Amino acid sequence: MPLLDADQIARLPERAREVVEYRKSGLSLNHIQGCSLGCAYCIRHTYGLWDENKPVALMSDAQAVEELVSHRYFQPHVTPIQLFNRATEPFLPKVRPHTFAVLEELDARELTNHVLVITRHQLKLDDIDRLNQFHNLKVTLLFTYSGIDNKDVEPYPSHVAADSLKRMSAPAIRTYRTVLYWRPLVAGLNDTDEHLAAAHELSKHADATVFTGLFYRDQIAEYYKANKLPEPYEDTARRKIVPETLERRVLDAFSNSSTLFRKTSCAVSYAHGLPDYSGHYGIRELCDICPLSQLELCAEAHRVPSAEDIHQVARVLPEADELHVVDISERAAIVSGLAVEQPRYFLQHTLGFQVHDQQHPHHANRHGRADIGWKGKSS
Repeated sequence: MPLLDADQIARLPERAREVVEYRKSGLSLNHIQGCSLGCAYCIRHTYGLWDENKPVALMSDAQAVEELVSHRYFQPHVTPIQLFNRATEPFLPKVRPHTFAVLEELDARELTNHVLVITRHQLKLDDIDRLNQFHNLKVTLLFTYSGIDNKDVEPYPSHVAADSLKRMSAPAIRTYRTVLYWRPLVAGLNDTDEHLAAAHELSKHADATVFTGLFYRDQIAEYYKANKLPEPYEDTARRKIVPETLERRVLDAFSNSSTLFRKTSCAVSYAHGLPDYSGHYGIRELCDICPLSQLELCAEAHRVPSAEDIHQVARVLPEADELHVVDISERAAIVSGLAVEQPRYFLQHTLGFQVHDQQHPHHANRHGRADIGWKGKSS
């Protein structure tokens, strides 16, 4: 794979040059960038990388791993890791060797961190043996499946991810776990009764299922308009959009399922038999679909931190002096003074407790999603 030189890297958009970035479900490693799958709603729009359809490397795999484990937010055995989830597909033919190289290096360091690998590509029987060699890392394969059949929106067929999920979930003994990552759910596009029934049937093969909606940011909306794609919503939002009526229909379709979750960390943690590493337990309306066994695990792990605890954890951050603890309840700690989200995610995963930004409140029963499609809110 081509390795970019310093001048080429300098010409990349600023956020694309950030190889390690904290995102909601983990510290994200992205030293390979570029994807050929062409999903219209791809987050690459927001990083200025949409036109990069051939994967290139910003550095070697060894350098990338070193940058990850030496990053100020990384904590051995604690910090969840996401691999190639922002700028490429981890099992594209040219990216696949790098995915396994990074996993092998992290496992060789005897790290036990969660590692989330999100894919919609074809996985093969040989991949089962390779993944079963990792005995330290908690590896989870999240298979992105939408059922969208509009090729202008999603050119790469959903059945590939469905087949891969079935194949990789089949072995009775495996060290990795599988999650049906049912996304993006979009009202009017892939939410018919037939779509919901197909997803429910597919979920029976996975260790857990998480459903979520569409990131409809300004850059993505502009792309939809420019390419005359059906615009799913009138407004954009900083959070994923799952209208209230759509959620209700999903829950009805999965009424006899005990492995459906609203949050990625909940599904991943359940699949490994562990309490939620993001500490959602305090937000009890999130948990009303969780199995009793998981509720018991999360309840036992639930600890409400004090303001002193939060400041103690934050002391290693450059932003520590700006942090103010506004309020603490059983649900979450509310903080202010953090200009960006990344240090907040660090606090959240270190404490195993929800930490919310005062400027972006979480409304009850909306589960941290956009207000679009919920009663009393239009945007």
